[in-house]
Amino acid sequence: MNRKPMLGAFLVAFLVVSVVSVLGTVETPEVETQGFKTFRSIWELDLYIEKGLNNPQNRGPAFMGGPVFMEKAAVDLAAPQRAAEYSETNVQVAGVDEADIVKTDGKYIYLASGNSFLIVNAYPADQMKIVSNSSVEGGIRGLFISQDRLVLFEENSFFRGEQSIGREPAIRRDLMIAPYVSGFHIKVYDTAQKNSPKLIRDISVNGTYVNSRMIDNWVYIVASQPAVHYRQNDKYEIVLPTINSDGKTEKVPANEIQYSDNGDISSSYTMIIAVNIQDETAEPAMKVMLTGFATTLYVSQQNIYVVLPDGGWWTNEGKTVIHRISINQGTIKIEATGTVPGSILNQYSMDEYENHLRIATTTTTTSAFNRERSAFSNNIYILNQQLETVGTLEDLAPGEQIYSTRFMGAKGYLVTFKKVDPLFTLDLSNPQAPKVLGKLKIPGYSNYLYPFDENHLIGIGKDAVESKQGDFALYQGVKVSLFNIADVNNPQEVSQYVIGDRGTDSSVLQDPHALLFDARNGLMVFPILEARILPEKYPQGAPPEAYGEYVFQGAYALHVDATAGITLKGTITHIDDPEIFLKSGYYMYSSNEILRSLYIGETLYTISTEKIKANNIDTLKEIATINLAQ
Repeated sequence: MNRKPMLGAFLVAFLVVSVVSVLGTVETPEVETQGFKTFRSIWELDLYIEKGLNNPQNRGPAFMGGPVFMEKAAVDLAAPQRAAEYSETNVQVAGVDEADIVKTDGKYIYLASGNSFLIVNAYPADQMKIVSNSSVEGGIRGLFISQDRLVLFEENSFFRGEQSIGREPAIRRDLMIAPYVSGFHIKVYDTAQKNSPKLIRDISVNGTYVNSRMIDNWVYIVASQPAVHYRQNDKYEIVLPTINSDGKTEKVPANEIQYSDNGDISSSYTMIIAVNIQDETAEPAMKVMLTGFATTLYVSQQNIYVVLPDGGWWTNEGKTVIHRISINQGTIKIEATGTVPGSILNQYSMDEYENHLRIATTTTTTSAFNRERSAFSNNIYILNQQLETVGTLEDLAPGEQIYSTRFMGAKGYLVTFKKVDPLFTLDLSNPQAPKVLGKLKIPGYSNYLYPFDENHLIGIGKDAVESKQGDFALYQGVKVSLFNIADVNNPQEVSQYVIGDRGTDSSVLQDPHALLFDARNGLMVFPILEARILPEKYPQGAPPEAYGEYVFQGAYALHVDATAGITLKGTITHIDDPEIFLKSGYYMYSSNEILRSLYIGETLYTISTEKIKANNIDTLKEIATINLAQ
């Protein structure tokens, strides 16, 4: 439909409304919160988005990008045959659960695989069996469990709804969005009868699932959705967010969509949804911001911090935009917005402490399209609840990039890398005056930092060898380091354990949910794809740039002790024929790849798509195995 006649009539109407607004008869957009406004109509929303579409500088990920894909549950400990102690998902904030593909309640294991979720009676291990196998239409992104409730996030795609408004933008065709809106379902199951889970809530949202958290009985979900749908001939329509709760559809009106002038004008929404998973009569709550596609979120007990790069991320003036949304028993309130220079690595780059947000960023002096010639520096910013910067610590490790961050109370720990791994210890006790306390330089780097105890920190990353032919280092095997941080002015690496040679990898380096740590006995378990240099291939010795051959995929079990250091306890694999690596000449992933591990009582469980294997947690002797494919 040609919108040009409508556009002329609209402009006249808009001018009339503008004149009336000046005379005071119609209120101007209300500033509801720190830095946020609301639109008065869908027409005003349309004009605002058009302004951004026609700005040639808006070509960065805040404008057109997509989400980066890149979670304690309450249980009935009195239930029969339920272990008194069991592991939970490795999360960032205590009491804030994160969705994952595997969960346990001390007796059952809940597993998502593809478009199915399984419930396995896992304890005691010698009686392990599958009790139910349920399917949904789309792919499952993750699970939560709480008491007799299971929550899953199911992705699908569908064409957008009817109500929309369109115009013909004078913009480049290469910015066009796909002619559909992706969607996902929030499904809640009653699992009181484990052999027959019952769907009791089905909430669908137009948009892309970004991430979620669970606090008490409430699950909070962050999603993104394009605000613009393109048709043929460069015409587009404004699409409003929609939520359907158990058959009841509601469209969010334009005058309930909030926006800020902080960062570039965007053409996508960020939606924050709260669902009570114990009370199916409670309506879900949803707030919507016109922000750009959310990429990362950090969640404390009181706040959700949604983070996205603005359009300047692609230039030397790159910034990170932060929005704070307060949460309390399902109540959502958009509170404040702010920016800091540079870009963040992941959710561990942020932390809330005593009503302040600490955030670590890396800035670059050249375009991100030519990163090899970029000059990097690293920074810590401390913001108050209004997201105003009150403390700065800038230009750390010039020429290097942040590889991992961990905030622990009034202290912070930062790893940067180019050729060696500087571990910085930071004093953040005074928000207005953060400072560096100490620095340790060792070969390699840590992708993930895990607090072992109050005096020790574990780093998991890669070993590295300095290149003789350039200003860089060559990654080697996976390295686990134990740092003594008792003297924060002089941190020390007191132990290390290196697995494999160049080419060795672990999913923990990208997803900390894959890490299991049993504090009872210092047991650390995580998946490994191990590569080894074969001596017969390099009789004169292998150069540091040589990749090893794959020889193992499974789980490494390490013992970590503050005095004895890091030692190997043993390995577990789900692959029946270890020679498959050498026979095929190449191996990466299979249905037998161990994805997660957990413990229930004195049993260690390792989970792949194909199997669950139960081993004694002390001896690693196999107790039982079940084939999930059957």
